[in-house]
Amino acid sequence: MTGAPPPYLPGHGLLAGRTAVVTAAAGAGIGGATARRLLEEGARVLLSDAHARRLKESEAELAAEFGADRVAALPCDVTDETQVAALFDLAVDRHGRLDIVVNNAGLGGTADLVDMTDAQWDKVLDVTLNGTFRCTRAALRRMRAEGAGGVVVNNASVVGWRAQQGQAHYAAAKAGVMALTRCAALEAAAYGVRVNAVSPSLAMHPHLVKVTTPELLEELTSREAFGRYAEPWEVANVIVFLASGYSSYLTGEVLSVSSQHP
Repeated sequence: MTGAPPPYLPGHGLLAGRTAVVTAAAGAGIGGATARRLLEEGARVLLSDAHARRLKESEAELAAEFGADRVAALPCDVTDETQVAALFDLAVDRHGRLDIVVNNAGLGGTADLVDMTDAQWDKVLDVTLNGTFRCTRAALRRMRAEGAGGVVVNNASVVGWRAQQGQAHYAAAKAGVMALTRCAALEAAAYGVRVNAVSPSLAMHPHLVKVTTPELLEELTSREAFGRYAEPWEVANVIVFLASGYSSYLTGEVLSVSSQHP
């Protein structure tokens, strides 16, 4: 059975006046949906992405809708520490503070372990795990200095919990993101910062559909309890919850946005 997604929910001002940074925020995926949802909830958002053209297009679209004073963008390759530092410096310089960070940047791929090269392994780990580490570290340094609390939300995956053929590098990276989230949360609690993660299963968008075979899409969809894949904004809704005061006593947790927690 294939179910239809629920109605899109309006914003309720949950994040009014807060400043957020979202990585991999250009385009139609979870990052782009999250940036829009944060804006709908009243936040100011600094978009980043390694794809400069798509980033510029996303910035223009959101600025026209929500106001140029609430939307900014800076290209950022999360494997480059200099670019990561510049991104977080801009957030503080532009708005005077940093309240919310959504680490969405990640890179996948499919290769059996026996055929996987060091370069394939290293690239996925460097973007997906090391990039999350660099951005979390940059965020926590600034939040600790500000002394006003804050929230970090990382994007993990159900593949970090369960095995999937051809995904050893991606699964290892996402399991690492989960462990990083838990450890960072214990440290950051000392200065009032919460660190959590979401763990989506299958959230599809037009670009991903183009690179997914119908057979694989059917197989993955068949595992979902609702008989359909998630809309990116459904994952973004959970990220908004984690960024808001409604989750004030929740830290070090990985929320499964699916029925596939082991």
